[in-house]
Amino acid sequence: MYPKKIANDTAEVIQNYLTYQAVRMILDQLSETNPKQAIWLRQYTASHNIQKGELFIEGLMGEDKELVMRILKVREYLASEVMEFMPQMVRHRISQANVEHRRQVLERLTSSSSVSSTSSESENNDSTSNCD
Repeated sequence: MYPKKIANDTAEVIQNYLTYQAVRMILDQLSETNPKQAIWLRQYTASHNIQKGELFIEGLMGEDKELVMRILKVREYLASEVMEFMPQMVRHRISQANVEHRRQVLERLTSSSSVSSTSSESENNDSTSNCD
């Protein structure tokens, strides 16, 4: 296992997601304050891959530096607010999900072993009947 690589990959995914969320927040704000710029940013976002946040920002830098600065500021704010809760939330959610999945596995094991023992008993009864 490579915990440091997994942590690095996870950080990159979160960074990309926070970039996406920052752009969404700014689009919502611009829709109210500057609809023309909101339309432009929506079109830009539709034609450029926002899933790779850093590449998206680098491309946008050539188009509108003010928007880039705004995205960076909102993304940084989101990171500071969200990351405070993340470790505990992730551990808790994984723990809860694992408990539920284990319960389902045990239910399936129990139901399949019940079906197996019922069919074994049935086969035993059939073979005993045939002996008479």
